[in-house]
Amino acid sequence: MPYNSEAKIATADALTLLLHNQHALAAAIEEVTKWLSENGVGSVAVNALAAMETLDTNAQAMTDAIMRLRQS
Repeated sequence: MPYNSEAKIATADALTLLLHNQHALAAAIEEVTKWLSENGVGSVAVNALAAMETLDTNAQAMTDAIMRLRQS
């Protein structure tokens, strides 16, 4: 059973790194969205906000999965 535990830890670690990347992408999109809004490209900004909502939803699901792996 130790191998299974090591695999879960490795999986949780990899998911954590992906989650950090997802947060970084969301921050970048937020900056671009702000710039777009300030420069009169509101329709594109709205699309960027929709993408951010998807990132947020998926980030929560990833966080939940990471927690389940780490607790098992």
